[in-house]
Amino acid sequence: MENLRRELHPELPHLAAHLTILPPRPLHGTESTALQVLERVCREEEPFEISLGSMETFCPVTPTVYIRLEGAVERMCELHQRLNIEALAYREEWPYIPHLTIVKMSAEADAQGAFAIARERWANYSGSRRVLVERLIFVREDAPNHWVDLAPVPLGGKLVSR
Repeated sequence: MENLRRELHPELPHLAAHLTILPPRPLHGTESTALQVLERVCREEEPFEISLGSMETFCPVTPTVYIRLEGAVERMCELHQRLNIEALAYREEWPYIPHLTIVKMSAEADAQGAFAIARERWANYSGSRRVLVERLIFVREDAPNHWVDLAPVPLGGKLVSR
């Protein structure tokens, strides 16, 4: 995934492919309060496996190329709902679609070009399409297209070093 992501958007090599559970949002309160909510909910969730499906795009709504999830879709939707509370609560503009973000481009034409390449590469990929979700990462956008990892949060209460 990372090699594909870098190929599609070499101008932003620091942005990783990632599962999106809560789209970006303003917080109600401090980052510390939001992290406490995240930790509390995640302690009650056990790690789970997802299956990656087809390559898709959110165009024309947003110039994003992603892989739709096939396995554990309900689990991801439930986790999204459970986390969308208190300091993390936000009324989202679009319905939640469980996905693995590959790349977000600056324009729709760029996203369509990236989508064509990504779809071909994904169709020829012969490796595993399963991913074990064991932890979430709480992030902050410091500047446009610059995300900072604030804290890893394990599912099921296992300790993860910060």
